[in-house]
Amino acid sequence: MNTIEDLIGSVDSPLIVVTTSAEGERAGCLVGFHSQASIDPEHYCFWLSKANHTYRVALRSERFAVHFPTTGDSELARFFGSRSGSETDKFAGLDFTVTEDGVPLLADLPNRLIVERITMLDDGGDHVCLTARVLATETKGGFASLRPSQLGDLSPGHSAEERAIRP
Repeated sequence: MNTIEDLIGSVDSPLIVVTTSAEGERAGCLVGFHSQASIDPEHYCFWLSKANHTYRVALRSERFAVHFPTTGDSELARFFGSRSGSETDKFAGLDFTVTEDGVPLLADLPNRLIVERITMLDDGGDHVCLTARVLATETKGGFASLRPSQLGDLSPGHSAEERAIRP
């Protein structure tokens, strides 16, 4: 029997790292569900797992950075995807700056969007969709995106069963 994982696994969409902060608390996670959502005005959507520390911080955040890792960034992506921010300061020891709104920008991931939340949709699944207005685009030029198939097995910092059902 075929599953959605069989189909989506063949698509092998690029990965992103989303960072944000609220009330002095930084957060960031590896995200597999994301897409441009509008051309004019420029909107971008990404889905956060309700089990993640980043989701809990995102509930209080207005601004985010959407970083696009390259094929050479697998270790940093693996770091953001396999550790829980509720147990680890994911930014300790990393080279990053902070925007005037407090959003951490990872120096090693210079291809990014800076976005502002428009809305967050919780349809009852294990992820929420955050729709955001693009405020700025930063890039070092063309790059090859990092994809799930390039990371191999990755154990997330939290399983989907650990999600907050109703925040």
